[in-house]
Amino acid sequence: MQPDSPVRCYVGLKQSTEAVTEGFAKKAYIALDADEHVRLPFETLCREKGVAVEFAETKAKLGKTFGINVPAAVAVELK
Repeated sequence: MQPDSPVRCYVGLKQSTEAVTEGFAKKAYIALDADEHVRLPFETLCREKGVAVEFAETKAKLGKTFGINVPAAVAVELK
């Protein structure tokens, strides 16, 4: 998993959900170890809005990929 560089992104459920809903998301990333009540609705929203989804093995790896030192359940790459 490697977002396009340089990448404009949002990390976290609230901002990522807003970006997908408003049509600003190019691609979504979801950690496979994220809680199901977070992962499934976000994945469904992405598919409904036509946003490509890629999965990360863990929240820790997803956070690190996007340059933060804390785990992240979801992130989006902006258009």
